[in-house]
Amino acid sequence: MDFVPYAVPFFIALIVVELLADRWRGARNYRVADAINSLSTGVLSTTTGLLTKGVGLLTYAFALKHLALIDLSAQSVGTWVVAFVFYDFCYYWLHRMGHERNILWAAHSVHHQSEDYNLTTALRQTSTGFLLSWIFYLPLAVLGVPLVVFISVASLNLLYQFWVHTRHVPKLGWFEWFFVTPSNHRAHHAQNALYMDRNYGGVFIFWDRLFGTFQEEDDNEPVIFGVTTPLASWNPLWANLQFYAQLWSDARRTESRWDKLRIWFMRTGWRPADVKASYPVAKPDLARFRKFDVPLDRRQQVYIALQFAVYVGFGSYLMNVGERLPTAALVLGWGAMALGLFTLGVALENRPWALKAEWVRLGLNVPLVGLAPWVGLWPAGNLGWLGLASYSVLSVIGLYCCRGRLTRLAS
Repeated sequence: MDFVPYAVPFFIALIVVELLADRWRGARNYRVADAINSLSTGVLSTTTGLLTKGVGLLTYAFALKHLALIDLSAQSVGTWVVAFVFYDFCYYWLHRMGHERNILWAAHSVHHQSEDYNLTTALRQTSTGFLLSWIFYLPLAVLGVPLVVFISVASLNLLYQFWVHTRHVPKLGWFEWFFVTPSNHRAHHAQNALYMDRNYGGVFIFWDRLFGTFQEEDDNEPVIFGVTTPLASWNPLWANLQFYAQLWSDARRTESRWDKLRIWFMRTGWRPADVKASYPVAKPDLARFRKFDVPLDRRQQVYIALQFAVYVGFGSYLMNVGERLPTAALVLGWGAMALGLFTLGVALENRPWALKAEWVRLGLNVPLVGLAPWVGLWPAGNLGWLGLASYSVLSVIGLYCCRGRLTRLAS
């Protein structure tokens, strides 16, 4: 059983609590654009997962049927305990390889791109991790862990990881020795050399202590969050493609056919010698580090935040009915979600063509009215048409209210 959809209201409530704690303590752990960008990648990841989760489940079910050494019972408490611990062991190695191999870092880097650290960072997830992550969980199938147990412990592992993405919880004494905590996970999200590529556990930190990858958060070395090749964008699509594009560019430029292939599987940061010499990449100077930021006036922020809230609602709808929707409906839903989040990212970056992109997005609601019921995205009838029409009209009014600022952007 997947527990994550049931936890979404609690995620939102805890984010609100953290925002209030920020205000009470006079901290600034949230920025509107960064939080929307993190949540956008999470919404896009969830929507993509409706189309791709079969990759992991089908391969796991196949391996369970043909490769299982023993037949564990889903009714046994021992099965659940073993599965929960062993899943985290497998996650440790997936997570570690996600930092140590180029092709896996291309997917996982999305989670680390935020230069803030708060509970929205926990929801900042990749849309391409499904391509290879399933390989690391096949040992559970070989062990004979039933599919329902595998799905359940996977979601429990993910739920645990949510709360550690905060700066409001200090070190927790003896708890730090056995479990992943906000303190040791803050170190994991750092780009400081001291903390780089450490603390990979999902629930248990003793894997890192056992395999030599543990690093305690040092009060004398304040954590600087983010990645050493900054995303410098608020666009969730580019967030998912950035490192793939970098690898592709290096693979295309190198003269060596062998390097064109092996670059994808080499250690993270490895580049062909000829490309490295011709196209050097400067190492960041953390002493001069500045967070990526684009000035936005209050009207823009409110408009974008309200538009994003609509997409959160749309994503929640897809999560709730996704199991019953035909593939064509899921594809259309994913396309509408990706286009909308892309357009909001353009607006957050103050692109000169942001206004035109927004008009295109709203204009595409017209064919969406006809296509959505036809493919089964939502039932035919007046309710869907009226809802989309009302939303579009309100959006146009919102654009009118922002007309001064948006006109300057477009010029």
